[in-house]
Amino acid sequence: MTDRYANFAHSGAGKFFIRRLGLPDPPKLRRHDPNTPLIDGQVVANGGGRLVEPVRKLLEKLGAPLEGPTAALVFDATAVVDIDGLRALYDFFHPLIRTLRSNGRVIVLGSPPELCTTAREATAQRALEGFVRSVGKEIGRGGTAQLVYVAPGAEEAIESTMRFLLSARSAYVSGQVVRIGPAAVDVPEDWDQPLVGRTAIVTGAARGIGAAIAAVLTRDGAHVVCLDVPAAGEDLTRVANDLKGTALQLDLTAEDAPRRLADFIATRHVHADIFVHNAGITRDKTLARMDADQWQSVLDVNLGSQERINDVLLAENLLGGNGRIVAVSSVSGIAGNRGQTNYATSKAGVIGLVQAHAPALAAAGLTLNAVAPGFIETKMTATMPMFIREAGRRMNSLSQGGLPVDVAETIGWLAHPASGGVNGNVVRVCGQSLLGA
Repeated sequence: MTDRYANFAHSGAGKFFIRRLGLPDPPKLRRHDPNTPLIDGQVVANGGGRLVEPVRKLLEKLGAPLEGPTAALVFDATAVVDIDGLRALYDFFHPLIRTLRSNGRVIVLGSPPELCTTAREATAQRALEGFVRSVGKEIGRGGTAQLVYVAPGAEEAIESTMRFLLSARSAYVSGQVVRIGPAAVDVPEDWDQPLVGRTAIVTGAARGIGAAIAAVLTRDGAHVVCLDVPAAGEDLTRVANDLKGTALQLDLTAEDAPRRLADFIATRHVHADIFVHNAGITRDKTLARMDADQWQSVLDVNLGSQERINDVLLAENLLGGNGRIVAVSSVSGIAGNRGQTNYATSKAGVIGLVQAHAPALAAAGLTLNAVAPGFIETKMTATMPMFIREAGRRMNSLSQGGLPVDVAETIGWLAHPASGGVNGNVVRVCGQSLLGA
């Protein structure tokens, strides 16, 4: 749906009124374009920790310009071991933050507090979260800020994450904390098509965010199985045909759905490399007005089906080596939302599923992560009452709604073969929403 306010804000008259009245000023976001470089300006990197050299090598590999507009500021804070050391953040960013160009990137690298050797170091490293989230709300002009905690031994596993966060693919991701652990890194021959030879299954793929996920994974080289309910068969077939993928009509709440899906994977593909749990429904009512079917159907589709499918995928070894499972949660599952006790419960449960199972999957060489979209421009959000819709768009650091492709790009990063160290994360795709954590 067209964001008329944003279009007005970008006009000459709109800029005048917004500046005079202090209204939200949604910037034009730069999104991925294969014809533009990954980094469109110089990256200023500093810090004295264990990630200085890996970052230097990576920027050299990416061919980051050594001069020109400042596209990104990267600070290695792994050497910060007490609160006095936090002064280094001020000393680095204070003189440079105003030089950051529009759609610029701020990345702070730290050590996971839970792995620090002293309480003082853990305290200082945890303080980085407040710094990064505040910077994300200050820089404006489409800029984003992220904190990446890199565990000792994971220094060589940062490339896929740094590529994503430095690039336009992360346009609607800001204020996030990403954790990278030690893992084998499967470096692709072609970083533009890292999923060549891999099979991905995307549920709820007939429209909206699901169709965008299928398109991005196809662009990145995967053969995509587009799965949705029989009632969406016509749209599903169209999406699959456009992507030269496969359409699979299946009601995930059916008692025999896990078995039918397992047989399909084993017979047609031997195994799947990527499974994206995107299917979801809403049945919004306040709790007092909600009937039992409205409660149960949402829990069953949004959460129960994911558990049942994961059970059969893992029990029958239907995920290939270096396999990826990505679940779609929601900001509602983090912050809650009036009239969505069922939906918020299910999406919080998805986060619980990720946190409960990710460590065990890591031991098998697999990863399990979640994305939590905020306000995304879809047919569903287009039907919201105007004032609620406008609040959803403006109540984030980027002052606008995201697009389905923003969720899809984030999933593409989590599904990447070189993202083996990114496990157990819940990444919000919300423009740094002002609601929730």
